Amino acid sequence: MEKHPSVNVYGKTLAPCSLDPLTGFFRDGACNTCNQDKGSHTVCVIMTDEFLAFSKYLGNDLSTPRPEFNFKGLKAGDQWCLCASRFLQAVDEDCAPKVNLSATHKRALEIVPLELLEKHDFRERLN
Repeated sequence: MEKHPSVNVYGKTLAPCSLDPLTGFFRDGACNTCNQDKGSHTVCVIMTDEFLAFSKYLGNDLSTPRPEFNFKGLKAGDQWCLCASRFLQAVDEDCAPKVNLSATHKRALEIVPLELLEKHDFRERLN
């Protein structure tokens, strides 16, 4: 599997998303992707209890530990490479987690508009 260039939504070097828990399609700590990543695990998000409950409701339980997969389960505050389409679903249901844009792969833009990602940026906005 050949990785696409590690570039974020602004065309800069992709920052790490999380090493603990270890995330990413390649489990390399970054939201790197390739053609085989059909889920487009490209959006680096900061988990919330609300989103974790939403994901579990949809059948993807991210909070329960799964030792057989070396997965300790996610909790609010953990960063994770989320599927771009799941992020859009969460936006539609008004429970989208905040996004770390410097760690979100530019291929996310094939599914999620930049303006929508920026609307959910984790950094405080000053008006």
